[in-house]
Amino acid sequence: MSDIAATLSEATAKMDKAVEVAKEDFGSIRSGRAHPSMFAKINVDYYGTYTPLSQLATVQVPEARMAIVSPFDKGAMAVIEKAIRESDLGVNPASDGAVIRVNFPELTEERRKDYIKVARTKGEDSKISIRNIRRTAKEAIEKMEKDGIAGKDDVARGEKDLEKITSDHVAKIDDLLKHKEAELLEV
Repeated sequence: MSDIAATLSEATAKMDKAVEVAKEDFGSIRSGRAHPSMFAKINVDYYGTYTPLSQLATVQVPEARMAIVSPFDKGAMAVIEKAIRESDLGVNPASDGAVIRVNFPELTEERRKDYIKVARTKGEDSKISIRNIRRTAKEAIEKMEKDGIAGKDDVARGEKDLEKITSDHVAKIDDLLKHKEAELLEV
């Protein structure tokens, strides 16, 4: 495999990762209904170590606007409850000693618009990340030409392929954002 192909392959892998991160970020933004992925980004201060909530408890969604968090260690109940309360979900969890109930209030029009702004910001951050990956790959390809490793035609072809890869990944982010906005506007 040529050096240009290796650079393009590495850039594609990094851009795929950026799209995955965007998907996770969009999943953590609250929409009209509750789902376990909303809790994915919550970290709990568990005995002095920040630990993902998913490693400390299971999250079930029995109803559209309610989640039940069942800690594996009942001693961690208070810190899990605190982490959920302090998260950007905007909810007030209630513990009954065995499980933590999280009720999600109906989203107001204003709150929906706020979440759309958050989604757009996360989408733009992902696109910036993709463009930074493109810039790094483009510089590497140009350096290959300067160092005499690759010819002008190969470099031009590589840069054209890089642009296509970049635009495909940006389109994926736009598509994810469009779906998230539609989900947020759904009443």
